[in-house]
Amino acid sequence: MRAADTDRDRAVGFLTTAYTEGRLGREEYDARLESALSARTYADLDRVVTDLPGARATTTLVAPVSPVTKTNSLAIASLACGVAQFMFGPLPTIPAIVFGHMARHQIKRTGEQGAGMALAGLLLGWACVVLGVILIGGAFAVFAAHTGGPAPAVPKPGG
Repeated sequence: MRAADTDRDRAVGFLTTAYTEGRLGREEYDARLESALSARTYADLDRVVTDLPGARATTTLVAPVSPVTKTNSLAIASLACGVAQFMFGPLPTIPAIVFGHMARHQIKRTGEQGAGMALAGLLLGWACVVLGVILIGGAFAVFAAHTGGPAPAVPKPGG
């Protein structure tokens, strides 16, 4: 993983402390300083300071652990409503769609996890809407086919 300027500065500070305490000679300090300033990765920085006493106790040059991001609650609700359609019929369809759109907007803004769940809830919700439209259209087509065309002509009396 690539090291940042602050990581190189931290390594330089550690080397300077080691030099002022007499743990490094002038030539070794200069060589390590040059290596630290030209380091591109955390591994390069670790090679410069790890053999010094107390290197790991006073500073950590490994890649920082990114904080755990939480999953968006609206994304969870969208997926839950999308799956609930199979048990409760079309009742949770609209909430699945609304929660999915809201979750995707929040995820873009906050960087939370759950984009896949929001998308799945959206797809399930819209699939139910499309299926409902097809079924209703089919029912109307069948009804129109069974009622037939125009009414049969009724003969007029006396004629």
